[in-house]
Amino acid sequence: MVKAARVTLVGYEKIGSGRVTVIVRGDVSEVQASVAAGVDNVKRVNGGQVLSTHIIARPHENLEYVLPIRYTEDVQQFRDQTNAIRPMNRP
Repeated sequence: MVKAARVTLVGYEKIGSGRVTVIVRGDVSEVQASVAAGVDNVKRVNGGQVLSTHIIARPHENLEYVLPIRYTEDVQQFRDQTNAIRPMNRP
C-alpha cells in the first residue's frame, strides 16, 4: 500500500478480530492509488475482506484534533527523507 504511491503512513490500529484501520496521507491521487493497491492486496489473502475505505480530500486543519491524522515525530523523519527524493519528471 505505501510502496504503491507517494504517501506517508501516519499510523495503523488493530481493532480486533483481524480488523485494522490504516491512515495514510498525501496527494489525493496518490492516496487513491495507495488505497486501491491495499484493497487489491487484501483481496488476495485467503478470506481477506475489505469492510470499508474512506478518503478525505483536503481535510480541514481542525480535523487533526478529532482524528489521529497528525504527522508524529516518528513519522516526520521518514517524511523529510521522502520529500528530499523527487522523481526526475517532477519538480
